[in-house]
Amino acid sequence: MEEPRKRARPGRAPAPAGRTSRPRQAEVARLAGVSQATVSLVLGARKQGATISEETRRKVLDAVRALGYVPDPAASRLAAARNNLLGVFSFTSTFPTDVQHSYYPFLVGVEQEAAARGYDLVLFTGSSTGGAGAAGPNALARVRLADGCLFLGRHAPAEELRRLVADGFPVVHLGRRDELEGLAWVGADYISASQEVVAHLAALGHRRIVLVREDDEAPASTDREHGFLKGLEEAGLPGGPAAVFRSADPERELTAERLRGWLDEGVTAFVAEETDTGDAWRALHGAAHFVGIDCPRDASLALLGSPPPDLAEEPVPTGFDIPRPQLGAAAVRMLAALVSGEEAAEPLVACTFRPGSTAGPAPGPVLTSGPEGLSPHHVRPALQGEP
Repeated sequence: MEEPRKRARPGRAPAPAGRTSRPRQAEVARLAGVSQATVSLVLGARKQGATISEETRRKVLDAVRALGYVPDPAASRLAAARNNLLGVFSFTSTFPTDVQHSYYPFLVGVEQEAAARGYDLVLFTGSSTGGAGAAGPNALARVRLADGCLFLGRHAPAEELRRLVADGFPVVHLGRRDELEGLAWVGADYISASQEVVAHLAALGHRRIVLVREDDEAPASTDREHGFLKGLEEAGLPGGPAAVFRSADPERELTAERLRGWLDEGVTAFVAEETDTGDAWRALHGAAHFVGIDCPRDASLALLGSPPPDLAEEPVPTGFDIPRPQLGAAAVRMLAALVSGEEAAEPLVACTFRPGSTAGPAPGPVLTSGPEGLSPHHVRPALQGEP
C-alpha cells in the first residue's frame, strides 16, 4: 500500500529535494516578486527614505517563512558597518610549545574581556611567515576586516601602524609605543617595578649592581633600564654606562671571564631583563653556574620579569611578575572604547614584586693589606678554575 504524501504546511513551500545550503535573500526576492533591495529594507526595518507598502512587506515576510530564510549574521554585521570582531595580530610567535611563557596569559585576558563585551576575536597570523614585515608594505591591511585590532610584539612595523592610525582605524598596542604619535597603547609599569628591585638589593647591602640587557631599543627594555638607573640614583649607588651591559648576543658575549672581572671590581648583584627570547637571563644564569657562584651567598641575581621556560624549574628568581591577563583585558577595554568612538585612557598596570630566593645580603667586607695599608674589600668567592 502506497504511503500518503506528506502535505506541506500552509504558507510554507516544500524545501527543494537534496538541498543542504541555506536559502538566500535573492530567492526570497524572487518568491515575493520584489527586488533584493526591498527584501533588505524590510528585514532590516530600515526605510532609508523609501516607502514600503504593507502589501509588499507581507509578501516578503510570507516568502521568508515559506523558504525558512535566516539572515546571514556576517552579512548583517557588514550592513551595520560593524562586525563585532576585534583583531589580534602578533609580530612574534603567539603559541610556542610552552604556552605558560608565551603570549597565552595575555590572550586569556583578551578573550575573557572581549567575551564579556560581546565581541568575537579573529587572530591574524602574520608571524607564522616571519612577521608582518615579511609580507610586504601592506601586510597589515587585512586587519581592517575587524572593527579594530590589538597588536602584540617586541618589534612592530612603525610605518604600517602609523598608516592605520592616520586612517582612523582603531588600533591598540599591548606594550608601550609612544614613539608612534597617536597610537594608543596599554603597558606595564616596568620603570617603577625595576626601581623597586634595585631598592630591594640596595637594602640588602649591595653597592655595585650591573644590569644585563639585549642591545635594542624596544620600549620595554628602555623602561627597565630607566627604572634600574633611577633606582641606583635614589640609592646613591654608581650608575652610568658601567652599570649596564648591552649585548646583541648575551649568551655568547657574557663570558665567565667577564663575570669574574665584575666580581673582582666589587660587583655583588646582577640584574637581567626579561625578553621574548629570555637570552639575557639565560646568559647570566649560565655564566654564574659555570663560574661556580653560590647564589645568593657569593652574589645575588635578580630578573626583571619571569624566567624562560627552560629555567622555570630553577630556584625562583628575585624580581617582579607582569600581570599579563590584566594587561590583555585593559587593552580590550581601550580598543572597545576606540571602536565606539569614545575617549580611551588606561593607566599603566602595576607589576608585583617577587621576593624569590636568588637575592640575599651582600658579602660582608674584610680587611686586606694593600699598598696603602689596611683597606676594606668585599669577600670574593673561590671561583672554579682558580687556585
